[in-house]
Amino acid sequence: MLAVVGRIVLAEGIADLTFERVARLAGVSRTTLHKWWPSRGALALDGYFHAVQNTLAFDDTQDVRADLRHQLHSFAGVMATPGGRALLEIIGTSQTDADLAAAYRRLYSSGRRELAYERLTRARERGEIRDDVDVRVLVDQLWGAVYHRLLVPDEPVTPAFLDALVDNLFDGVAPR
Repeated sequence: MLAVVGRIVLAEGIADLTFERVARLAGVSRTTLHKWWPSRGALALDGYFHAVQNTLAFDDTQDVRADLRHQLHSFAGVMATPGGRALLEIIGTSQTDADLAAAYRRLYSSGRRELAYERLTRARERGEIRDDVDVRVLVDQLWGAVYHRLLVPDEPVTPAFLDALVDNLFDGVAPR
């Protein structure tokens, strides 16, 4: 059932996502859907998460710089689809819908953050990142910049931008 929702969200966004349509395509009752998802946004979010979970997995090739680049490029690729625009809609709606905000944190953002923290912590343990670096701040520096460009579209999210984020992080910005 979540596969059906994920396909719809990634291909079309959430404008035409309804409980009725999902029930019909998945062969379940609307009552069942409403029992598990309090809103269309929560249903869309869960379907989105399941659809992108493997695409947005973190590699661990023992080269954290390359792994971050790969992950950021994968994330930007997903965000360039109707599903990415749907996620931005969900984020916007969650600003005034407390239930959706809680679902967003529970189903998506908390888990995504944990994966990033774990990967960066392993890199710190291997000496790829200094011991005194707060990996939680690194996550906000990298993905916060991407989300900013997605939500305030003054500048595009380009491959060069993503590479510069990683390079600035690892090379620093102070004069050499």
